[in-house]
Amino acid sequence: MKSNISGFHKLTLDERFKIVKEFANLNDEEVELLKKTGSLNLETANRMIENVIGTMELPFGIATNFVINNKDYLIPMVLDEPSVVAAASYAAKLARESGGFVTSSDEPIMIGQIQLVNVNDIENSIQRIIENKNEIIKIANEKDPTLLKYGGGAKDIELKLIETQRGEMLLVHLLVDVRDAMGANVVHTMAEAIAPKLEEISGGKARLKIVSNLATKRLVRAKTMWLKDVIGDDTIEGVLDAYHLALSDPYRCATHNKGIMNGIDAVALATGNDFRAIEAGCHAYASLNGYKPLTKYEKDKKGNLVGSIEIPLAVGIVGGATRTNPMARIALKILGVKSSNELAEVMAAVGLAQNFAALRAIVTEGIQKGHMGLHARNIAIMAGATGDMIDKIAERMIREGDISHERATALLKL
Repeated sequence: MKSNISGFHKLTLDERFKIVKEFANLNDEEVELLKKTGSLNLETANRMIENVIGTMELPFGIATNFVINNKDYLIPMVLDEPSVVAAASYAAKLARESGGFVTSSDEPIMIGQIQLVNVNDIENSIQRIIENKNEIIKIANEKDPTLLKYGGGAKDIELKLIETQRGEMLLVHLLVDVRDAMGANVVHTMAEAIAPKLEEISGGKARLKIVSNLATKRLVRAKTMWLKDVIGDDTIEGVLDAYHLALSDPYRCATHNKGIMNGIDAVALATGNDFRAIEAGCHAYASLNGYKPLTKYEKDKKGNLVGSIEIPLAVGIVGGATRTNPMARIALKILGVKSSNELAEVMAAVGLAQNFAALRAIVTEGIQKGHMGLHARNIAIMAGATGDMIDKIAERMIREGDISHERATALLKL
């Protein structure tokens, strides 16, 4: 099946369920979980975090039209912001005309940081740590022989001398191939395991022993082209003007990058991945040389718009909420990804699509046009409208240019 499903947003819920079921080969039980509110039961939730008193749901949507590396995808997205799913779907539809998105990614290497303080002879300690590198890596890998069996595990170490207001510190980076996991837990375990050996070698004290969310060894790239004949010269010029403003102004750049994360975070939430770690890593990466856009736009020789993105993405398809939360398992099944790298590449493509869609809307009809239809329906619901009255009141408020709780309440009384 293809993901370019015309009028998906106009279909009934049952019609959408039917299409997604066929696309992802879901069984009846999985479809019923999608239909059922509260699929995350209290017993499971109580094992996921502390002090549980209930669960809170967000809308679970499907972005259509995505072709990534010549493969069709339906993209599960979980969020509460109007227009995001529709915008991503539309951007992907426009990109299909040039073949969709092309992606690539690095090996899933995570960085574990061990902070050594009160080291008397840092230069000598650095040399001795290098000499004992193989033993240090062996100690780390003894903590997870299963990961080693699948080709992962600790691979190398890097050393950095850090000048701080509390004096010099020696920072040891343990590089760990985490395979299909996000990797924080295994990195923490390995970092703690090698800390005593590092203390013995350096004579210092190991303080922090923790993963870095700036996963610069785990970069993901996506690229696509929006054809001039499809989106028009004026849109291309507008997107380029918007991009170059973000390149020059951090106030605009923050909102530019937020639009990227709208898409990436929504897929992260759907698949049970840590969107907070992803946000931290992406914004830190954007700040390495002054805060800059995570995407890039330029024209090719034919005048088409070429968009690209490069970001650190530490995501997993095993462990954590990706396996605990039944909805996350279904989301991964809908995506059909076979590795953490594939998931990361899909997310990068979604982030690029989301960003282009936002820029296109801003420089053409304005950002509010798409937002206000859904916002008006939300206002109508808040005022007490149900059934067909929701759309009727929303349409009336949009037509009148007065989208407010007071107007919705008044229209309900008519």
